[in-house]
Amino acid sequence: MPKKLLKYKNYDVHSITTRTTDCRQNANIATWVMQTAMGGTHLVVALYKPDYTIELARESGLLNVNLLTTDQTSLIRKLGRQSGRPELGQTKDKFKNLPYELDERGCPYLTEAVGYAQCQVLHTTDAGDHELFICKVLKQVVLNPDKTVLTNQFLIDRKIVRG
Repeated sequence: MPKKLLKYKNYDVHSITTRTTDCRQNANIATWVMQTAMGGTHLVVALYKPDYTIELARESGLLNVNLLTTDQTSLIRKLGRQSGRPELGQTKDKFKNLPYELDERGCPYLTEAVGYAQCQVLHTTDAGDHELFICKVLKQVVLNPDKTVLTNQFLIDRKIVRG
């Protein structure tokens, strides 16, 4: 049986990073990120509803969309397959041993990524098991222009994720 049509799409892989005013921060993995305006002035980011990142992004209204590189496949497990949600008083720090810095808003970005888009959340909307974050892009920063963009097909070919 052939795969479903949308399985043929090859999505770029991103990490969404966010931080609240009381310094709670988190990062996750997202493939459903789309430019929605000419010139890259707006993005839509689909975040999975149970994720801790969505809670922090709702509260702070800010996030960074980090475009990952093929050198960063280990982040799929670290950022995408384990929760950063504090449980029973314990803090799960996804940023431990992760190269990152804070932008002028205090929001983390990944220094080894191709780059990042600094975003302000304008509003959100329900989208099934995800919530769409409609964002204004405040700034686009290219950090590592010579690195290769990580794609979903790259991960499938290396059996890091299923196709």
